[in-house]
Amino acid sequence: MATEPYSNIGPSAGGVERALDAGQGIVRLAPTWVPRMYCTPGRRIRLHPDDYFPFEQTRGGIDERWLASTVRAENGPLTGAHEGLSLVIDPAGGLIPFDEFVAHHKADVIGQRLWNEYQAWTMYSKFYDNLQPLPFHVHHNDEKAGLVGKVGKPEAYYYSPHMNNYLGDQSISFLGLQPAATKEQVKERLCRFGNGGDNRITDYALGYRTQLGTGWDIPAGVLHAPGSVCTYEPQAASDVFAMCESWSNNREVPEELVWKDIPEHDHGNYDAIVDLLDWEKNVDSDFVTNRFMRPYETESSKASGPDYTENWIVYRSTAFSAKELAVRPGKTATITEQDAYGAIVVQGHGTIGVHHAAAATLLRYGQLSEDEFFVSAAAAANGVTISNHSTTDALVMLKHFGPRNLELGLA
Repeated sequence: MATEPYSNIGPSAGGVERALDAGQGIVRLAPTWVPRMYCTPGRRIRLHPDDYFPFEQTRGGIDERWLASTVRAENGPLTGAHEGLSLVIDPAGGLIPFDEFVAHHKADVIGQRLWNEYQAWTMYSKFYDNLQPLPFHVHHNDEKAGLVGKVGKPEAYYYSPHMNNYLGDQSISFLGLQPAATKEQVKERLCRFGNGGDNRITDYALGYRTQLGTGWDIPAGVLHAPGSVCTYEPQAASDVFAMCESWSNNREVPEELVWKDIPEHDHGNYDAIVDLLDWEKNVDSDFVTNRFMRPYETESSKASGPDYTENWIVYRSTAFSAKELAVRPGKTATITEQDAYGAIVVQGHGTIGVHHAAAATLLRYGQLSEDEFFVSAAAAANGVTISNHSTTDALVMLKHFGPRNLELGLA
């Protein structure tokens, strides 16, 4: 059984420089596949049907593809050495861990502002693709995550129509809590976790039907159980969480996932789980007003003419943001940005800078692709020329940015 999709991983001084220079500031990234043992793949992330379960038993199936990631997944003792970590493609052969690539180039890749403040690329995005909803869970804020040597994890969702030919078994997401819910009620359901079966914690949640082409902002501390939709999820570079629902995907959720990122002295103390919650945000009576995201067109797109349309799709968080760009058939657009970004092509084919670009249709586990890129800050500021070679279909890409996007005025 597979452990790593690629065998030729490792930086070389020549490769680190060559990748950035040959791409004129834009590098290709290899597909990064991540399994989850508590999920059932929805089979919408364009992986070959035979390849969703390439690992040994207990690893689970692949239902996530991570994008522009400098962090590794936390999937227990059998986790691969590079699992979750993006890999830069050296045009001469070989793959370079993205965290080492960023550490080598520093501001030349992510820009002076981000390097000065963070000395790292602090977000990633992913496609989450489960046949059924995830268990109700929460991600820690920086303070709580710091107790176990990690960083907090706000995240966001965008329901891309291009990634959802069907909506799975239950396309309702439980987000936050009913305004009248109490901490005592939540704790009582958490305490049922070890009793077996369903602790029914979502009795106190609110469910929202999926609207393709829209999304949600989910700050750290907000309970959530994403529905069975393939979601595009920009988020902070962390895999910290606490599971709060004991039943999901028609099976029990291992209790160890409650305590995965809780200090050992608090294992078994459900007050410590309640303390992870940002209570005001969970019971916010204006939750939809404050957290729902409907796309809106960027100012540069409004002024550009008919060749392309670009929308803000994730814009409420200071930790990350995202856009959706559609270049019309046969057209070329040069797009400038004030920040570095990762990009994934979800429809069409053409070029991005000097690179061929094509949305994936059917990838084998371990196969390279031409659909994912990282654009350095310098290349973004100089303008990236994107040409659509189709006469019928738009070339569509999703673009994910780091903290405090300058165009949004968040710096």
